Amino acid sequence: MPELHQTPLHDLHLELGAKMGPFAGFALPLHYPMGVMHEHLHTREKAGLFDVSHMGQLIVRGADGASAAEGLEALIPVDILGLPLNRQRYGFLTNDRGGLLDDLMLANRGDHLFVVVNAARKAEDIGHMRARMGEAAITEITDRALLALQGPMAERVLSALDPKAAEMRFMDVATLTLDGIEAWVSRSGYTGEDGFEISVPAARATALARRLLEHEEVAPIGLGARDSLRLEAGLCLYGHDIDEDTTPAEAALAWAIQKVRRSGGARAGGFPGAEVILDELTEGAARMRVGLRPEGRAPMREGVRLFADPDQESPIGRITSGGFGPAVGGPIAMGYVPRAHAEPGTTVYGELRGKRLPLTVETLPFTPAKFKR
Repeated sequence: MPELHQTPLHDLHLELGAKMGPFAGFALPLHYPMGVMHEHLHTREKAGLFDVSHMGQLIVRGADGASAAEGLEALIPVDILGLPLNRQRYGFLTNDRGGLLDDLMLANRGDHLFVVVNAARKAEDIGHMRARMGEAAITEITDRALLALQGPMAERVLSALDPKAAEMRFMDVATLTLDGIEAWVSRSGYTGEDGFEISVPAARATALARRLLEHEEVAPIGLGARDSLRLEAGLCLYGHDIDEDTTPAEAALAWAIQKVRRSGGARAGGFPGAEVILDELTEGAARMRVGLRPEGRAPMREGVRLFADPDQESPIGRITSGGFGPAVGGPIAMGYVPRAHAEPGTTVYGELRGKRLPLTVETLPFTPAKFKR
């Protein structure tokens, strides 16, 4: 096995008693002594601190007088030219079949776009952008860490270091000074809770993490709870719920494509896979990502095949993410089913240890989003 990369917070994780494991080529904390269940609930009730430094941080600048936004709109089917200064938007790179190469966050920082991509897709994303954006400058930032402070007490904790944090709305971005450290901050996250993602110089990351952990409301949180939190929030994980063979409409991500980029819009199409994607936005996709609630207490995890009835021979879909939802108080899952079976309240059956067990299709998310609008 290749040697795992370490984040700037690696030694702090060990000091805090983390159980480490591999993820996207990095050694990351799976959980701390508190345990996944308590870490999950602590984030929902107070505030959790996550190390997400494995994510790719990019600066994108246009070339020859063209804006970075104009160049990226040729690759991403969202409104980037219309993104206001110091605002962030969710988006995704698409292929010529309409499939998703990666999902990402992009922010308008005036003379450049700040883009955060998934760690496992970072090299592919950079190569894809450089190949299709001509002389545009795509720069990977390698000297900064990325932290996420998530939960209902995140604002109180961060605004104690810089009061301007309290003025930010969901998807705002700003440069804050946190305990003397210049930080690029967005009010966003991956848990469904209010919170912030914080990019800081790698050399100052541990000092800031320690400062945040001084607050009794803040606890370190590992990948286990990060996964259960995003599942309750109905958020996709690349390589599991979405991939190169999944379209935005199938993935229930049509909300991310603004009217201006859709059929009839001022800048409709012009991105890879536009014909497929725009047709499905109008006509609907043949299958859809849905929430699933298994009966009983046994979780159904990724890969479980789904059937229309207990005796059907051929599966109609499969689960892509599943586990126990601590805040929900029971097993939850997401997966793909044909459109005819995607109506909330529909019963489908999952094959678990040789038995067909019922699941109910449910509207996502399982827990309401608590973003500060």
